[in-house]
Formats: sequence, structure tokens, C-alpha cells
Amino acid sequence: MFACGIGYDVHRFLAGRLLVLGGVTIHHPFGLEGHSDADVLCHAIADALLGAAGEADIGHFFPNTDESLRGMSSIVIVRTVRERLVAMGSVILNVDATLVAEAPKIAPYLSAMKTNLAGALAVPRDRVGIKATTNEGLGFLGRGEGIAALAVAAVERK
Repeated sequence: MFACGIGYDVHRFLAGRLLVLGGVTIHHPFGLEGHSDADVLCHAIADALLGAAGEADIGHFFPNTDESLRGMSSIVIVRTVRERLVAMGSVILNVDATLVAEAPKIAPYLSAMKTNLAGALAVPRDRVGIKATTNEGLGFLGRGEGIAALAVAAVERK
């Protein structure tokens, strides 16, 4: 059976943290607030994969009340979700994601993000799509208060 899932995540900027997107540390004055490394791209992809598998969201599996997960790399979250799907007999066909941010510019980091995510998902790079856009100055994203990510995943389920 073929199944799709959708993921969405958003985090506000926070001074004094590293900005990590797709497992890549990006030079920026602010990082993202969160219990893990707050990598919105990885979180949206993990949620899309879990949705395609008919599972609960990442908060169920990686609760922000678990102190052992504080500062966890979100690439590890994606890898763990992939392992869960494989154990269920599922095959990841592809993921496609969009980052929404006024800054920083994402284009210089897209190739490294694709490589990191393809590795974590154990799929060829051409099965990982990542795009970036702005919010045209509108709303909290347009005011530069944070970053959001949307993702869709296609999975073959047994």
C-alpha cells in the first residue's frame, strides 16, 4: 500500500543557540528555541514519515519532558523514525520539504542538507527535495521571528 504523510514544524529564534537545519549548522546570529537542537526541517520530515506510517507525531516518541533528549540532534530523530518504519516493513520512497524564513539565505546549505537527510533516511539524494521561500514580510515568519518547515513523505507500507 502507498501512503503519504504531511509534517509541519515551527520554532522561534533564540539568541545564544546554534542554528541547525537539515543537520547543517548555519552561520546566523540566532538559533531556534526547542528541547532538541530545534531543527524544524528534520522535525517536519519526521512527522511526515510518521504520518505516512499511521503513527503518532514526534512529540509522542521524543517528548520535550524527557531530559535525556535535551539538545538531541534532530538528524538522530529522523534516523530513529526511519528505523521504526523499516521495522514495520515500510520503505521510504521520497520526502519533499519547504523551509519558510526571511533569513538566513538557505541556498548555500541545501546540498549539505540533502546529503545529511538522504544519509539519515538511507535513500538516494534524488529522493530528498528541499526548497526555501520567504513569507514576503507577512506574519511572525515575515517579521523574522522564527523559521517554519513543511514536509510531505511517500512511503510503501506492508
